[in-house]
Amino acid sequence: MDRNEENILLILSSPSGAGKTTLTKKIQQKYQNFKISVSHTTRSPRVNEIDGVDYYFVSKKKFQDLIDKNSFYEYAKIYENYYGTTKKEVNSIIKNNDILFDIDWQGTRQLSNIKNLNLVKIYLTTKNKDELKKRLIKRNQNSTEEVNKRFNSYIEDIKKWNEYDYIVTNDNLEACFKQIEKIIFAEKNKPNYISYNSVIL
Repeated sequence: MDRNEENILLILSSPSGAGKTTLTKKIQQKYQNFKISVSHTTRSPRVNEIDGVDYYFVSKKKFQDLIDKNSFYEYAKIYENYYGTTKKEVNSIIKNNDILFDIDWQGTRQLSNIKNLNLVKIYLTTKNKDELKKRLIKRNQNSTEEVNKRFNSYIEDIKKWNEYDYIVTNDNLEACFKQIEKIIFAEKNKPNYISYNSVIL
């Protein structure tokens, strides 16, 4: 990969409803050097989502074609739909910017297997499972069946905590954002990039 060694690839993962998309956008708004890696997906757009901004919305056939051409750094099937990050998308950003990834543990694991990436992996969660369900319902973008499916995957998702560098609790958006800012500052100011496990309550 052609990249600037000083730039980092910041991953935010979480169970559905824990706020990773909101926080990803908040980071990009405050820190101009961070650019969001726009994923490809086979799911239908939600209300107010824009193709090429929120996701690249493609058919399953198109997605499979990209898999066959080895176009992805990572991809995964989540809730009956596919999501993936193309090499073209990442390579076009990393030359001049830090990258933000809004991806799940499957994608994170695949990126972790690629050598020489300055990955910083943050897992977001909440202390209260019921709060996650409330957030999913409040979004009013998913059917009751999909809300339950996403909520029930919570237990499986949190088993992957130990694969991340940091665990940050998002029970208060602004407090969580400040914790992420501290992580960014610490990682950007390391003389040499070293990944380690840290838990922030």
